[in-house]
Amino acid sequence: MERNNLYPIFLKTKSINVLIVGGGFVAEEKLTFLLKSSPDAHVTMVSPMFRAGTIELAKKGDVTLVTDRYNKRYLKGKHIVVATTDVPDVNVKVYKHCKKRSILVNVADNPPYCDFYMGGIVTKGNVKVAISTNGKSPTTAKRLRQFFEDVIPENVDDLVNNLNEYRKTIKGDFEQKVETLNKFTKGLIEKKDHND
Repeated sequence: MERNNLYPIFLKTKSINVLIVGGGFVAEEKLTFLLKSSPDAHVTMVSPMFRAGTIELAKKGDVTLVTDRYNKRYLKGKHIVVATTDVPDVNVKVYKHCKKRSILVNVADNPPYCDFYMGGIVTKGNVKVAISTNGKSPTTAKRLRQFFEDVIPENVDDLVNNLNEYRKTIKGDFEQKVETLNKFTKGLIEKKDHND
Protein backbone atom coordinates (compact mmCIF):
# COMPACT_ATOMS: atom_id res chain seq x y z
CA MET A 1 0.00 0.00 0.00
CA GLU A 2 1.28 3.46 -0.92
CA ARG A 3 2.21 5.68 2.03
CA ASN A 4 2.48 9.44 2.55
CA ASN A 5 6.12 10.04 3.50
CA LEU A 6 5.86 13.84 3.71
CA TYR A 7 7.01 15.44 6.96
CA PRO A 8 4.66 18.19 8.17
CA ILE A 9 6.18 21.32 9.69
CA PHE A 10 4.67 24.58 10.88
CA LEU A 11 6.66 27.54 9.57
CA LYS A 12 6.99 30.94 11.23
CA THR A 13 6.40 32.79 7.96
CA LYS A 14 6.96 36.15 9.63
CA SER A 15 10.65 35.36 10.05
CA ILE A 16 11.29 33.81 6.62
CA ASN A 17 11.03 35.28 3.12
CA VAL A 18 8.50 33.80 0.72
CA LEU A 19 8.51 34.51 -3.03
CA ILE A 20 5.52 33.85 -5.28
CA VAL A 21 6.35 33.96 -8.99
CA GLY A 22 3.27 34.88 -11.02
CA GLY A 23 0.33 37.23 -10.73
CA GLY A 24 -2.61 35.27 -12.09
CA PHE A 25 -5.44 33.33 -10.47
CA VAL A 26 -3.24 30.56 -9.03
CA ALA A 27 -0.82 33.09 -7.51
CA GLU A 28 -3.75 34.92 -5.91
CA GLU A 29 -5.13 31.64 -4.58
CA LYS A 30 -1.75 30.72 -3.03
CA LEU A 31 -1.44 34.18 -1.46
CA THR A 32 -5.01 33.97 -0.13
CA PHE A 33 -4.42 30.65 1.62
CA LEU A 34 -1.01 31.75 2.91
CA LEU A 35 -2.37 34.96 4.44
CA LYS A 36 -5.46 33.20 5.79
CA SER A 37 -3.27 30.81 7.75
CA SER A 38 -0.38 33.23 8.44
CA PRO A 39 -1.53 36.87 8.25
CA ASP A 40 1.95 38.02 9.30
CA ALA A 41 3.73 36.18 6.45
CA HIS A 42 6.53 38.10 4.76
CA VAL A 43 5.85 37.72 1.01
CA THR A 44 7.20 39.11 -2.27
CA MET A 45 5.37 38.52 -5.55
CA VAL A 46 6.96 39.09 -8.95
CA SER A 47 4.97 39.19 -12.19
CA PRO A 48 4.51 41.42 -15.25
CA MET A 49 0.88 41.89 -14.11
CA PHE A 50 -1.30 41.37 -11.03
CA ARG A 51 -5.01 40.75 -10.72
CA ALA A 52 -7.01 43.50 -9.03
CA GLY A 53 -7.87 41.05 -6.23
CA THR A 54 -4.18 40.34 -5.62
CA ILE A 55 -3.42 44.06 -5.35
CA GLU A 56 -6.18 44.49 -2.75
CA LEU A 57 -5.10 41.37 -0.85
CA ALA A 58 -1.48 42.53 -0.75
CA LYS A 59 -2.55 45.70 1.09
CA LYS A 60 -3.87 43.57 3.96
CA GLY A 61 -0.53 41.88 4.66
CA ASP A 62 3.24 42.25 4.52
CA VAL A 63 3.25 41.70 0.76
CA THR A 64 5.53 43.43 -1.76
CA LEU A 65 4.39 43.39 -5.40
CA VAL A 66 7.17 43.68 -7.99
CA THR A 67 5.94 44.34 -11.54
CA ASP A 68 8.60 42.59 -13.60
CA ARG A 69 9.37 39.34 -15.36
CA TYR A 70 10.98 36.62 -13.28
CA ASN A 71 14.74 36.85 -12.89
CA LYS A 72 16.91 34.70 -10.64
CA ARG A 73 18.03 37.84 -8.78
CA TYR A 74 14.61 37.79 -7.07
CA LEU A 75 15.65 34.60 -5.27
CA LYS A 76 18.24 36.47 -3.20
CA GLY A 77 17.38 36.17 0.48
CA LYS A 78 14.33 33.96 -0.14
CA HIS A 79 13.71 30.75 1.82
CA ILE A 80 10.61 29.41 0.07
CA VAL A 81 9.42 29.94 -3.51
CA VAL A 82 6.10 29.13 -5.16
CA ALA A 83 6.01 29.25 -8.98
CA THR A 84 2.53 29.76 -10.43
CA THR A 85 2.99 31.11 -13.95
CA ASP A 86 1.13 29.68 -16.94
CA VAL A 87 4.44 29.31 -18.80
CA PRO A 88 5.89 25.84 -18.00
CA ASP A 89 9.42 26.84 -19.10
CA VAL A 90 9.46 29.72 -16.59
CA ASN A 91 8.25 27.46 -13.78
CA VAL A 92 10.93 24.85 -14.56
CA LYS A 93 13.56 27.61 -14.68
CA VAL A 94 12.43 28.81 -11.23
CA TYR A 95 12.64 25.22 -9.97
CA LYS A 96 16.18 24.72 -11.30
CA HIS A 97 17.39 28.06 -9.95
CA CYS A 98 15.96 27.21 -6.50
CA LYS A 99 17.53 23.75 -6.45
CA LYS A 100 20.97 25.26 -7.18
CA ARG A 101 20.52 27.59 -4.21
CA SER A 102 18.99 25.04 -1.78
CA ILE A 103 15.73 27.03 -1.65
CA LEU A 104 12.53 25.05 -1.04
CA VAL A 105 10.29 25.33 -4.10
CA ASN A 106 6.74 24.43 -5.12
CA VAL A 107 5.68 24.54 -8.76
CA ALA A 108 1.90 24.76 -8.59
CA ASP A 109 0.05 21.69 -9.90
CA ASN A 110 3.30 19.95 -10.85
CA PRO A 111 4.27 17.42 -8.11
CA PRO A 112 7.62 16.32 -9.62
CA TYR A 113 8.78 19.95 -9.27
CA CYS A 114 7.73 20.34 -5.63
CA ASP A 115 9.80 20.08 -2.46
CA PHE A 116 6.61 20.66 -0.49
CA TYR A 117 2.85 20.91 -0.94
CA MET A 118 0.49 23.48 0.51
CA GLY A 119 -2.19 21.33 2.15
CA GLY A 120 -5.60 21.96 3.61
CA ILE A 121 -5.46 23.87 6.91
CA VAL A 122 -7.89 24.17 9.82
CA THR A 123 -7.18 26.85 12.45
CA LYS A 124 -9.05 27.27 15.73
CA GLY A 125 -7.08 29.66 17.94
CA ASN A 126 -3.82 27.96 18.92
CA VAL A 127 -4.86 24.67 17.34
CA LYS A 128 -3.90 24.12 13.71
CA VAL A 129 -4.45 20.93 11.71
CA ALA A 130 -2.72 20.48 8.35
CA ILE A 131 -4.02 17.93 5.83
CA SER A 132 -2.07 16.32 3.02
CA THR A 133 -3.15 13.87 0.33
CA ASN A 134 0.44 13.46 -0.90
CA GLY A 135 -0.27 15.91 -3.72
CA LYS A 136 -2.85 13.58 -5.26
CA SER A 137 -6.21 15.13 -4.45
CA PRO A 138 -6.63 18.77 -3.36
CA THR A 139 -10.42 18.20 -3.44
CA THR A 140 -10.15 15.47 -0.79
CA ALA A 141 -7.98 17.76 1.36
CA LYS A 142 -10.62 20.46 1.00
CA ARG A 143 -13.43 18.10 2.10
CA LEU A 144 -11.37 16.86 5.06
CA ARG A 145 -10.66 20.47 6.02
CA GLN A 146 -14.40 21.19 6.03
CA PHE A 147 -14.99 18.06 8.13
CA PHE A 148 -12.40 19.05 10.75
CA GLU A 149 -13.68 22.63 10.85
CA ASP A 150 -17.06 21.17 11.83
CA VAL A 151 -15.88 18.58 14.38
CA ILE A 152 -13.19 20.54 16.23
CA PRO A 153 -15.08 22.56 18.86
CA GLU A 154 -14.84 26.35 18.82
CA ASN A 155 -13.77 26.32 22.49
CA VAL A 156 -10.75 24.05 21.86
CA ASP A 157 -8.54 27.10 22.44
CA ASP A 158 -9.85 27.38 26.01
CA LEU A 159 -8.80 23.77 26.57
CA VAL A 160 -5.31 24.41 25.17
CA ASN A 161 -4.81 27.53 27.30
CA ASN A 162 -6.12 25.84 30.45
CA LEU A 163 -3.86 22.82 29.93
CA ASN A 164 -0.92 25.15 29.36
CA GLU A 165 -1.60 26.84 32.71
CA TYR A 166 -2.01 23.45 34.40
CA ARG A 167 1.24 22.21 32.85
CA LYS A 168 3.12 25.11 34.47
CA THR A 169 1.97 23.96 37.92
CA ILE A 170 3.10 20.33 37.57
CA LYS A 171 6.20 19.37 39.53
CA GLY A 172 8.86 16.91 38.40
CA ASP A 173 11.02 16.30 35.34
CA PHE A 174 9.86 16.28 31.72
CA GLU A 175 8.81 12.60 31.75
CA GLN A 176 6.78 13.01 34.94
CA LYS A 177 5.03 16.05 33.49
CA VAL A 178 4.20 14.16 30.28
CA GLU A 179 2.82 11.23 32.27
CA THR A 180 0.67 13.53 34.43
CA LEU A 181 -0.70 15.36 31.38
CA ASN A 182 -1.36 12.07 29.58
CA LYS A 183 -3.44 10.83 32.52
CA PHE A 184 -5.24 14.16 32.79
CA THR A 185 -6.17 14.34 29.09
CA LYS A 186 -6.91 10.64 28.49
CA GLY A 187 -10.64 11.23 28.87
CA LEU A 188 -10.63 13.64 25.93
CA ILE A 189 -10.16 10.86 23.39
CA GLU A 190 -11.77 7.86 25.04
CA LYS A 191 -14.81 6.64 23.14
CA LYS A 192 -18.01 6.92 25.12
CA ASP A 193 -19.96 3.73 25.78
CA HIS A 194 -23.24 4.01 23.89
CA ASN A 195 -25.03 2.38 26.86
CA ASP A 196 -24.13 5.30 29.14
